[in-house]
Amino acid sequence: MRIISGIYKSRRFDVPKSFKARPTTDFAKENIFNVIANLMDLNDCEALDLFAGTGSISFELISRGCKQVVCVEKDFVHHEFIKKVQKELKTEKLIPVKGDVFRFLENCQQKYDFIFADPPYSLKELSKIPQIIIENQLLKDEGIFIMEHPKECDFSGLPYFNQKRVYGAVNFSVFVHS
Repeated sequence: MRIISGIYKSRRFDVPKSFKARPTTDFAKENIFNVIANLMDLNDCEALDLFAGTGSISFELISRGCKQVVCVEKDFVHHEFIKKVQKELKTEKLIPVKGDVFRFLENCQQKYDFIFADPPYSLKELSKIPQIIIENQLLKDEGIFIMEHPKECDFSGLPYFNQKRVYGAVNFSVFVHS
């Protein structure tokens, strides 16, 4: 895992081979962060990373200036890896939450400037995630939500849908709360 830009640029962390997570590729991550940079300034943002996996997106967000990133991951081994990297980076800006994303969203009272979700592609409830975020009003005004998903998913009919980006086999839907 590599941090692409910001204060931790070029830092690398070895992800255990036993990990079940499918991390966002560097190519896709770099391109989607270029899209984000054209839509908003991440400095001083509050962000939420759902299905955090390796924490790659969370650490990229912190490196690029987010003041706080809450990352939710239910797998114990992945959660421990995220905490290990947090300790190595000596950052207090990350709040790792070990738990179920859907329970977290159900009880979440905070609104965020930026939300990223990278659920397992086989997740039955995958298609419900954007609707839950929209209905629970988890985005601040002008907030952005990006969802990584398989190519078969089409979220273009949902409120705040802005665009779809495809980088190789990686698909992102971008929502902007306006």
